[in-house]
Amino acid sequence: MAKKTVATLQSKSKRLTKAVKMVKSPKSGAYTFVEAVMAPEAVNDWLNSK
Repeated sequence: MAKKTVATLQSKSKRLTKAVKMVKSPKSGAYTFVEAVMAPEAVNDWLNSK
């Protein structure tokens, strides 16, 4: 269950992407959002991981 919100960020010479994933807490059952900034090639792997 991933909310695929991807924004492209550009710094001097590196392209970075900010990805947001919705994760369900096993303890309370509530959803939280986890954000990460990474290379565009790694976004799909990160979103598919648990």
